[in-house]
Amino acid sequence: MHSDGFSIGLMDQRLWQHPEWRRGCMAMLRALPGVMAWGLVTGMVMAQSGLPAWGAVLMSLTVFAASAQLAAIPLMLAGAPLWVVWLAALCVNLRFVIFSAQLRPFVMVLPLRWRLLCGYLVADVSYVMQLARYPKGNEASERDLGPLAYLMGLAVPNWAGWNVAALVGIVFAGQLPTTWGLAFAGTLTLAGLLASLVRDGRAASAALLAGGTAVACWGMPFKLNMVMAVAVGVASGLLLDTVMPDRSRGRAA
Repeated sequence: MHSDGFSIGLMDQRLWQHPEWRRGCMAMLRALPGVMAWGLVTGMVMAQSGLPAWGAVLMSLTVFAASAQLAAIPLMLAGAPLWVVWLAALCVNLRFVIFSAQLRPFVMVLPLRWRLLCGYLVADVSYVMQLARYPKGNEASERDLGPLAYLMGLAVPNWAGWNVAALVGIVFAGQLPTTWGLAFAGTLTLAGLLASLVRDGRAASAALLAGGTAVACWGMPFKLNMVMAVAVGVASGLLLDTVMPDRSRGRAA
């Protein structure tokens, strides 16, 4: 329950009819080609790895996290213990702990069951685009459902587009050429979204440190270099916020 006693469900018409829902959908549609390129590649990799088709489809629909899927598949095929597979997926997805902390204000008007569904639906792209639209973490409320409506406008098309592309990749893995550079197209999409969030020197420094960490730790198992990059990026961002406060806020105050 939200602190002011108000709560809303994701099926409430006020949410889906809000103008911010449509704005979120339109924003995601512009990024969807790159997202679907990644989904297509992930589906192809799952199908070509020897994973049964039903298992690949089930993983795509339930896990909904390319990095975790690609980290878990080799372990599953090698017969690794289940706890090892889970641990690998957990390590790769630790960044979502940070994501969820930053997205918390947008979803606290929802009951727990709907917040859990939001946690499943939100992915890297929707997280980045939400913070680009609401960088100050505007809290959703009964008077202003815009932040939550925008988040859902991003998340639902992203989930649908990703899974459609992944299913196409699973079904037509043998017919789709690997020379199309689909993974690179997806990477370019994410890089463009990241660049849109870099608005000052502090953000640029944190992004460069995170990127450098990801490259320096490339050889770590289970894609832990990404976890290290997220940790360094967040820590450096917090440190820079402390030693280099936002002067524009001071002037506004």
